[in-house]
Amino acid sequence: DEAASSLKMQIDSVPAEIDEYQRKITQLEIEREALKKEIDPESKKRLVKIGEDHSKLMEKCSHMSEQWQSEKKVLTKKRSLKEQVESAIQECGVVEREGRLERAAELKFGTIPRLTRELEDLEGTFNKVQDEHKMLNEEVGEEDISRVVARWTGIPIERMMESEKQRLLKMEEILHKKVVGQDDSVRLVSNSIRRARAGLQDPLRPIGSFMFLGPTGVGKTQLARSLAEFLFDDEQSMIRIDMSEYMEKHSVARLIGAPPGYVGYDEGGYLTEHVRRKPYSVILFDEIEKAHSDVFNIFLQILDEGRLTDGQGKTVDFRNTLVLMT
Repeated sequence: DEAASSLKMQIDSVPAEIDEYQRKITQLEIEREALKKEIDPESKKRLVKIGEDHSKLMEKCSHMSEQWQSEKKVLTKKRSLKEQVESAIQECGVVEREGRLERAAELKFGTIPRLTRELEDLEGTFNKVQDEHKMLNEEVGEEDISRVVARWTGIPIERMMESEKQRLLKMEEILHKKVVGQDDSVRLVSNSIRRARAGLQDPLRPIGSFMFLGPTGVGKTQLARSLAEFLFDDEQSMIRIDMSEYMEKHSVARLIGAPPGYVGYDEGGYLTEHVRRKPYSVILFDEIEKAHSDVFNIFLQILDEGRLTDGQGKTVDFRNTLVLMT
């Protein structure tokens, strides 16, 4: 429904590509007006460059506007013809039931076939108009649905449209662009993610859970960032929790939220709230050995059942997360 609504809005409003060009043109015009008062050589050189860029953008914008108007004109006519065909079919059914056979014959063998032919011809015209650059569409396609899902999940559309199989096969190669060495760690993590994607892993548990051991500087945190970028195309999709801040027994409440009657009950927990808002994430528990022993109790529910109940009694889903500890 959201994809269909978005498609209708795109037809009736200025396309995003044209809007972007118009914004750039406006910015250049503002900069040009400001530089007209300057007399130094650099400003004059920049004015010449602005003039060239402005001309190119105007040409592109004009071409795209013409394309959009052409497509919109044909699309509007198509809609009108479809409505006429549907109206004629409905009228034909009514007059047949009423016994007005002459009018029924006129509609059935004259009006409806003629409108249908016009609609087919217009469809061919629309396809020719869209040969060079397609700007409008009247049918919801895979890309439109992917764009909506991308807004919901935070996973970029390019990642969803790209072949999952090819990306997973090259996973080690992609990770090694950011991580030097650590071949065994990269291989094990990659295999785990491939198993999860192939459906061979327990669907009620997180994508994977790993503990990285080693001194400072060997790439533990960098590997976590690279995994977040690989899976969700954004290093910011990593939830990093410094466990040295959870050395006290009562600090567990900060992760899952305070129980009813305690201060901070309405705020929720740091971990549970982040995962609830962004269920597709890499979770990094940094310096896990510094945390209080009671903190480890919450990991049982996460790693074994793929969920966690916060202080408010709400269940948070961890099945789409990758859990890492260092």
